[in-house]
Amino acid sequence: MMPAFDVIIGLEVHVELNTASKLFCSCSTQFGADPNTETCPVCLGMPGVLPVLNRTAIALAVRAALALDCQVHTISKFDRKQYFYPDLPKAYQISQFDQPLAEHGALTMTEDGAARRIRIRRIHVEEDAGKLNHLGERLGDASGSLVDLNRAGVPLIEIVSEPDLRSADQARLYLTELKTILSYLDISDLRMEEGSMRCDANVSLRPAGYTGDVEDLPRSEIKNVNSFRNVQRGIEYEIERQSNLLRQGGRIVRETRGFDDASGRTYSQRSKEEAHDYRYFPEPDLPPLVLAETWIDQQKRALPVLPDAIRQMLRAQGIPAREAEVLVQDRAAFGYWQEATSLVADARLVTNWMLSDVARLINAAGQGFASSAVPPARLAELLKLLLAGTISGRMAKEILEKMFETGERAPDLVQSLGLSQITDQSAIAAVVREVLQGNPGVVQDYLGGKSKALAFLVGQVMKRTRGQAKPELANAVLKEILEAEYGATTP
Repeated sequence: MMPAFDVIIGLEVHVELNTASKLFCSCSTQFGADPNTETCPVCLGMPGVLPVLNRTAIALAVRAALALDCQVHTISKFDRKQYFYPDLPKAYQISQFDQPLAEHGALTMTEDGAARRIRIRRIHVEEDAGKLNHLGERLGDASGSLVDLNRAGVPLIEIVSEPDLRSADQARLYLTELKTILSYLDISDLRMEEGSMRCDANVSLRPAGYTGDVEDLPRSEIKNVNSFRNVQRGIEYEIERQSNLLRQGGRIVRETRGFDDASGRTYSQRSKEEAHDYRYFPEPDLPPLVLAETWIDQQKRALPVLPDAIRQMLRAQGIPAREAEVLVQDRAAFGYWQEATSLVADARLVTNWMLSDVARLINAAGQGFASSAVPPARLAELLKLLLAGTISGRMAKEILEKMFETGERAPDLVQSLGLSQITDQSAIAAVVREVLQGNPGVVQDYLGGKSKALAFLVGQVMKRTRGQAKPELANAVLKEILEAEYGATTP
């Protein structure tokens, strides 16, 4: 029999904080500036300069820790993490080691309808390194590398999970929920394509019957993956690679591996460093970070409503779980929904229109809910006309498309296009008699018991009124005239 293994996964997520200046200097954190233009002697590591801590970065980091149910320490400290790499100008990184900002948190995600709690070991603050731009399509084929130090010194938090994940799918669910929580905090733009959120995945296999500490298992770290899909692919490949190696009698070595998007494979980069390899020691130019309990409480009060609470609120409003999750996952969509439902009390109606017709039109236009050509107040105006019976559902769809094309308001379009729904019973009765006189064969079919004939007659009434007759009223008037004037009985 083939030996069985349990998969053990822990994730380290680096998140750039949304501050105007870097962690220890006043240089801009703007993305996309010309290489090496957002630098100064501090972030370039020149001799004799001193770091000054960015207060806003600490506030954002504390909010993230509180949202993830971590214990925020009133005293933490910074350390020098020493390693040599071309994009690290000081040859060390200011980070936190044995006294991090926060520890012992948790994130709850949903897997197959069941809640699963993933523990968070720690959150610490550190400065980012610079960026290497390799001259070639792949690192292995590069003819050289260019160093851009604009990113050096940008404030980061590193969110380290416990090794509680057991599959690549779970890792993706964890990352999705983590990104959703962080998006509501508004502490980062979370643009993975720009490097604002990056993930390292630690993967090891536990043989059946293993009773030791999972931390002692040899593991591979897949470094700096820039999309959730690639994190999942990299973990899947690494599980298969390690399984095959162990089954063939091989040995897993502790190493850092990269992920090649084109092939879907991981590749060895270097042996995995241990903590002692970095020769951590306390940063001599920064005193311990001391936070007052009252200040931490202020940050807690500043937290917005978080995804779990939003899900509960949506369920209470009768929104189905799938639609609720779509709203929660897109902060802009939820904001749109909030404003629209503050103007239209029917939350289900707003949700249905948002996630069907509005979503279809904004996708076709390459927009998002935050930049929709029809803002929530304008959608609310349209839905109020629908609820009042002024227009039919079909008319509302037509008007919505015109609103996207022209930017006009629904009431103005109803008037200019002459699309008000006909609710005058006598006016509809006159059209009904014309339809009955013009379709004697269909009338006989109905009188003979063919109920489908009624749908045809209703359709003819709607056609003659250009869809403006209220469908339910047209149906009722048809039945009434057929019974009163043709002696019909309802089949």
